[in-house]
Amino acid sequence: MQDEYSDRANLALRASALWPEVVGPGVNRYTTRRWVKDGVLHVAISSASLRGELNMSRRAIINRLNERVGAEAITEIYFH
Repeated sequence: MQDEYSDRANLALRASALWPEVVGPGVNRYTTRRWVKDGVLHVAISSASLRGELNMSRRAIINRLNERVGAEAITEIYFH
């Protein structure tokens, strides 16, 4: 059980590390912080308008991150 949790946590951290590649340098420039808790990727964005745009695209971003790690590591993204 602990190994399964650790594996999922590691996959989620890998997905978080792929954020800059998946969203590109333009979006990443406005990313001030990101962290993962219980499969949820939290991303602090310094632009309110970009935060709104990303919110509308969050399902596609989740899918791309999970495809890159080869598992459903991220279940949701919250933009702050």
